[in-house]
Amino acid sequence: MVSLPIGIQSFEKLRSDNSLYVDKTQIIHLIAANAGYYFLSRPRRFGKSLLLSTLKELFSANRALFDGLWIADKWNWEEKHPVIHISFSSIGYKTQGLETAIARELDKIAATYEVTLSEKNYDQKFKELIQGLAKTNKVVILIDEYDKPIIDYLTDIPQAKAHQNVLKSFYSVIKDSDPYIRFLFITGVSKFSKVSIFSELNNLYDITFKKNYAALTGYTQSELEHYFEPYIQKYTTAATRSAYLEKIKTWYNGYSWDGATFVYNPFSILGFFLSDQFHNFWFNTGTPTFLIKLMKERQLVEIENVEVGELVFESYDIENLESIALLFQTGYLTIKSVDEFGIYTLAYPNQEVKAAMLQHLIGAFSHSSGLTSKPTVVKLRHAFVANDIAQVVKIINSLFKSIPSTIFIKSKEAYYHSVVFLVFQYLGQFIDAEINTSDGRIDAVVQTETVIYVIEFKLDQSAKAAIQQIEKKAYSEKYAASEKSIMALGINFSSASKSIDDWQLTEIA
Repeated sequence: MVSLPIGIQSFEKLRSDNSLYVDKTQIIHLIAANAGYYFLSRPRRFGKSLLLSTLKELFSANRALFDGLWIADKWNWEEKHPVIHISFSSIGYKTQGLETAIARELDKIAATYEVTLSEKNYDQKFKELIQGLAKTNKVVILIDEYDKPIIDYLTDIPQAKAHQNVLKSFYSVIKDSDPYIRFLFITGVSKFSKVSIFSELNNLYDITFKKNYAALTGYTQSELEHYFEPYIQKYTTAATRSAYLEKIKTWYNGYSWDGATFVYNPFSILGFFLSDQFHNFWFNTGTPTFLIKLMKERQLVEIENVEVGELVFESYDIENLESIALLFQTGYLTIKSVDEFGIYTLAYPNQEVKAAMLQHLIGAFSHSSGLTSKPTVVKLRHAFVANDIAQVVKIINSLFKSIPSTIFIKSKEAYYHSVVFLVFQYLGQFIDAEINTSDGRIDAVVQTETVIYVIEFKLDQSAKAAIQQIEKKAYSEKYAASEKSIMALGINFSSASKSIDDWQLTEIA
């Protein structure tokens, strides 16, 4: 079996080391064959850097690296272009300063082509480099993670804005250099609305949501089953293959930018097949501390199946961050469907992302370590399976112990609802549980092998009132045909004591 290139972002290294490469060159050809300016947004660890590295080798006419790939006999290998390839994740702007880092990177590129630059300022140096390289052939410009100097400082808005202004000056050079440029491709996580690259480059083609490029990065189901077949065979038998593939799909598939083509995150899949263990590979490469804090401040917990218009994808302004747009851009939400009216339904892409996000949110809202969220919820599952409701109550109460009274008193109902909602959402990863909200009301259903629990939560009322609501609104009706016992569980939470002070369990005939 070929080796799995986890963490390798260099196409040259990947091919030289005979590592596995999922052939994307047919889609790449759709872009590269035409002169133009392109932009692609994808979350971190989604193959953007490898894509640009592949384009660099393609335009550098390094044919040997493409032997055996779709594009091998369809590209003009006689034509070679000078390439300006800049990755903002690796130029050292945090230690050198952004302007100095850009200038030094341009000097390095110039040196590789034996071009001497006399300009001192980074923007004029960029212009001079483009024109100098174009004396041999039109230039190809590849910019990876253009927005990283902004994203890294979202908690320091003045610095983020300063970097934004530097980037404006840098990218403004491109417009006036059009006669010298053959091809431009820019990648990033976000599309900032006020960066001049998008306001001044009116011929920049955003392919982020275009169906022809939906599988440009990430692995489709057919690619997974084709390229990783040796690993699938290694870990399965004919009898277990189908269930194995379905579990992989549940855990790692589900990302989409058109609502029709769904792909796996490459980093997660490579990590999975290297270990044959279901872990949170992608999520753990960058815990979204800033996002968790933002969601907690805005008490945003219900983000599954959110319906939005297309304008939300343009709402990325560092001075007014829109939560749903930010969650989508960074990969914690994805497009699940698009209707005829252009309404997009967004949801967690898969189990990896949903479970990890819920774990961290529970930790944030309960003022405890996110590391303890999973054991707590697993204990809650065991308590339900054992029909030990007293233990269920004890576990739920434990989640509220660490919440400071000042915070809870200020927004007691919202906090109570948020924690309960998150816990039961996460419980659904381990047992048949669902929770729905409507007009501030929370109700839950938990099913074990023998019992269906229809649960109603009350705040500063009584367990009896909760049971009465279950009976009055006939919440159990849709389970009437089940052979399981149906139990109504009423739980009342006291805002004064920050705990459950009354609960009642009644069998529904």
